[in-house]
Amino acid sequence: MTGTLLFLLLLFGLLFFLLSKTASYKGQAGERKVARKLNFFGKNGKRYPTFHNVTLRTPDGTTQIDHILISPYGIFVIETKNLKGWIFGGESQRQWTQTIYKNKYKFQNPIFQNYKHVKAIEKLLNANINHIFNIVVFVGRSKFKTDMPSNVVTKGSLIPLINSYKSEVLSSENIKNYSLTIEKAITSTEFTKNEHIANIKRNKTSPICPRCGKPMVIRKAKKGSNAGKEFWGCSGFPTCKATKRKG
Repeated sequence: MTGTLLFLLLLFGLLFFLLSKTASYKGQAGERKVARKLNFFGKNGKRYPTFHNVTLRTPDGTTQIDHILISPYGIFVIETKNLKGWIFGGESQRQWTQTIYKNKYKFQNPIFQNYKHVKAIEKLLNANINHIFNIVVFVGRSKFKTDMPSNVVTKGSLIPLINSYKSEVLSSENIKNYSLTIEKAITSTEFTKNEHIANIKRNKTSPICPRCGKPMVIRKAKKGSNAGKEFWGCSGFPTCKATKRKG
């Protein structure tokens, strides 16, 4: 019995170790760290409404938002990156670089990535885009090796950054209505999550917009001679209307 129990414990430990190395587990672990900070954040004895791991339907399919915080000072849409090593990047660069010893890995500019989430919230709430703030927070053992934009911070600087917004732009009624709208819009069924995963895989090799540098997404023509046909469209639409033929 003791031998069997020891074997099961070792097996469980091995499985947990392997799981902890996956990108999915690391991402979720990073999101939990940020969620704990945001859940207890507020002023004057009031906690601000927060939402985590929100999957919303969009015209292009679905989008997953790590964190949303609604306060009198604005709506904060927060993207979490759980990475280690040296991080190189700039506000307008299409791709950033993660360096671990001599190995270099490219990843999409997280500001661009989170821009789609900001636009989804703007449309959902019919809110003023100037009241929605795009924030990227890095957790884990990473170090910035280039000057980062002011909205890209480490976990320890997240709350001070939010606190730096001093102008009250949302009323209590705004906050209440926006929170209710998000709660109603959240689609957390397994079907929607699977659909979102499928969308990620489908767009994993999506091209970069040649005009503004944002990632492109698959869209379907609704009228004209190409009605029903799929094409690549800029995720920054309608600000950027660049398109590209699929295939």
